[in-house]
Amino acid sequence: MRDDRDLHAAEEALEDAADVAIYDERKADLKTEPLPADVTMEILRGSSRLKALRNWRRLTQAELATTIGVSQGFLSDLESNRRKPSAQTKALLAKALDIPGQWIEP
Repeated sequence: MRDDRDLHAAEEALEDAADVAIYDERKADLKTEPLPADVTMEILRGSSRLKALRNWRRLTQAELATTIGVSQGFLSDLESNRRKPSAQTKALLAKALDIPGQWIEP
């Protein structure tokens, strides 16, 4: 009976080690740095990524819209995922928010 528990514990330890190795490999494959914790928490609370990033930079929709040369309504549509940004708009957003371009992707 004891041998069965030891064997089971050893199998679980091997499985855990394999999971950790997979996690480490996937994390090393990331091409960008992770989102800041404040942004992640706001996303988990229901905000879109773009809105969370804008709030993290303490900008209003009007301020960010003016900076990138679009209307506040267009930016609102982007934040609510009613519209998708073009590659050029993504680049402008990334520059205005001073973030990696990959962070703009949903």
